[in-house]
Amino acid sequence: MRPWPASLLSILLSISIALLACGGNNRPLQSVTVSPASATSSQAQFTATGTYNTMPMTVDITGTTFWCIGSTSGLCSADVAAFAEVTAGLAQCYSGFSGTVTVLAGQPASHPGVNQGAQLQPFGAAQLTCP
Repeated sequence: MRPWPASLLSILLSISIALLACGGNNRPLQSVTVSPASATSSQAQFTATGTYNTMPMTVDITGTTFWCIGSTSGLCSADVAAFAEVTAGLAQCYSGFSGTVTVLAGQPASHPGVNQGAQLQPFGAAQLTCP
């Protein structure tokens, strides 16, 4: 029997780590914090930190969580999304809009129907004031 080459072992180890990092361990998300809490600009970068019940307890989830524009109750809103958008934490005001919107990050608790917003649970919120 031939011994496994070191490169094959490295590849298998990398795949195992990637699967665990992508939710392979199914840790439930306990809470989400969005920072900064508020920003005044036509474009702002927000970050999301997830808190879990096992180590590591806090993880940057900016690139992997669900983002939307919505209400402080965690409901994503198609109506409010007409004023701004957010993708991977980068929130942008639409041209001509002046006012404040709520930027949400979290885990969808429900699967919305057509033209309905997703309810996030848990979620974190921040405010973006468009000049």
